[in-house]
Amino acid sequence: MREARLLAPVLARMPLVAILRGVSAPEAGEVGAELVAAGIEVLEVPVNSPDPFDSIRILRDTFGDSAVVGAGTVVSTRDVERVADAGAQIAVAPNTDEAIIEACLRHGLVPVPGFTTASEAFRAIHAGATFLKLFPASAFAPSYLGVLAAVLPKGISVLAVGGVDLANSRAYLEAGYNGLGIGSSLYRPGCPGRHLRATADAFVQVCRSWQDGST
Repeated sequence: MREARLLAPVLARMPLVAILRGVSAPEAGEVGAELVAAGIEVLEVPVNSPDPFDSIRILRDTFGDSAVVGAGTVVSTRDVERVADAGAQIAVAPNTDEAIIEACLRHGLVPVPGFTTASEAFRAIHAGATFLKLFPASAFAPSYLGVLAAVLPKGISVLAVGGVDLANSRAYLEAGYNGLGIGSSLYRPGCPGRHLRATADAFVQVCRSWQDGST
């Protein structure tokens, strides 16, 4: 699957996923432009946002291969069909649902199911997921992944999502997470573009400092 091969190197370059909950279609292009200019290459529009499918289409049309565009809060197979029709490349869920994972794979989407336990992680992996989302990450110490990593198969990527902010993002990266899903601490509906860009720059700097091994 082309998108699955694409997502891993994108996150290796910049391990951030911008969660644009509440974004509207008229502002999607401008919001996406600020984030991509800052260096964030994965954009997620939750389906409980206004006009999510239009926003996904706009982001895909605007950025093409310059960004990976996905849908979040995907909780039904119907959601999978609609986000696939809109051009999404990944489908992020808050939970583990084998039917949704299988539907994503049928439609050429990368499934990113949510989990909190080893049992849920293995259910998702057995259904075909290779990217997992620990949610809500803030309910666990960053070191939680270290315990799970001892039993997870090789080739499984784990993202920390939920409560990740500027203060704790480096701790999650140092713990071995492959990516961070950043929501309200990065984007809130109606925030000025200059504020969004400044916040995005700050998150990117945390990641680059971690990648460089600097403090």
